[in-house]
Amino acid sequence: MYCPFCHSDRSRVIDSRVIDAGTAIRRRRECTACEGRFTTIEKAVLLVVKRNGVTEPFSRDKVVNGVRRACQGRDVPDDALKRLAQKVEEKVRSKGPSQVNANDIGLAILEPLLELDEVGYLRFASVYKSFESAEDFEKEIRMMRRRAREAE
Repeated sequence: MYCPFCHSDRSRVIDSRVIDAGTAIRRRRECTACEGRFTTIEKAVLLVVKRNGVTEPFSRDKVVNGVRRACQGRDVPDDALKRLAQKVEEKVRSKGPSQVNANDIGLAILEPLLELDEVGYLRFASVYKSFESAEDFEKEIRMMRRRAREAE
């Protein structure tokens, strides 16, 4: 990290804090050359490990687009999709590691999507859980009804 005063690359961290709901780290630094103090903000990168082993940064937009496809033709506002993506990111980040499997993201999407739109949930779950028959849909609907009764 270069000092903004003397441009030295030698500094030490005095204080470090998590900000923006865990998506960034604020560091207070002191230059060891000129003793000037400055603040840096670093985005905490969340990496997604896909099934094929490829790693890429987490993208809320990808979550929104995937859920939007599942809710196509439904009355689901964009703001609700963005809130869902934020919930998913917060849930995944709260687990701790900076790398997460794509499968875990899919799991994190299911519950808030069920609360948002049942039809969108079924569509998403059918792809995510690889439904192969109408029986798979029936099982999922029975599970949804059971959860609804338990919530009452």
